[in-house]
Amino acid sequence: MNRRHTPYPVAVGVSVLAVALLAGCTASTDDGTPPEGATIAQSLRPEIVRELPHDPDAFTQGLEISDGTLYESTGRVGRSWVRATEFDTGAERARADLMRPMFGEGITVVGDTVWQLTWKDGVAVARDRDTLTQKQQVRYDGEGWGLCAQPDRLVMSNGSDSLTFRDPATFEPTGSVDVTLDGRSIDQLNELECSSDGFVYANVWQTDTILRIDPATGVAVGRIDAAALREALPSGESRDIDVLNGIAQIPGTDRFLVTGKLWPRMFEVRFVA
Repeated sequence: MNRRHTPYPVAVGVSVLAVALLAGCTASTDDGTPPEGATIAQSLRPEIVRELPHDPDAFTQGLEISDGTLYESTGRVGRSWVRATEFDTGAERARADLMRPMFGEGITVVGDTVWQLTWKDGVAVARDRDTLTQKQQVRYDGEGWGLCAQPDRLVMSNGSDSLTFRDPATFEPTGSVDVTLDGRSIDQLNELECSSDGFVYANVWQTDTILRIDPATGVAVGRIDAAALREALPSGESRDIDVLNGIAQIPGTDRFLVTGKLWPRMFEVRFVA
């Protein structure tokens, strides 16, 4: 698996393939229908409220809004950084580059700390939320993909069908849950957002699908087809775009900020039936 860059035509092809594969994942019946008794996810779509500019050179891996600040992390070796900007104005408050050869991944904010994952380096970086300077590093097993924070724990993805819960202070694992969609295991869980209603939103890598997951059971109760966002990108500005990646709830609202790797736009959306 190469997470560095997937050209758009290839990404679309893989996306179609991945969606098709969802119908044939483990635990399905022979005719592709959901297993008996399975919870069927509600079909949703993003309703665009407004468009905002986005750095087209940002290979976005994590996105979060906290106390009026938009935090974003990016990937690729030698080009991974974390940036804090004023959400209302876009003015940069702080920025920090990730040391080579690490490949940056998801981020989240807990108290006065920004936690940043790395892909295959097995390192989580704790940063000061105001200056983004490094405070410490901790080790973890396996890959790091997405990260978000609930009131008493962190939620982390690693590209599998599992979400791992971690202590927000020590980063030690405290449990896990396997994720299912319509009764079938679903892997490639990537960027995460812990919403104020207790659900976890996760995009499925290389697709335009975002899942709304109950973290208590791992069941995806909603499935969002976000393909319309890619189609809404301005003509002439979307030649080099990569996959959808980046979900952040706008605090105090039912709206979310959604973008992708190398996208020239961010979209403020509501998820509606």
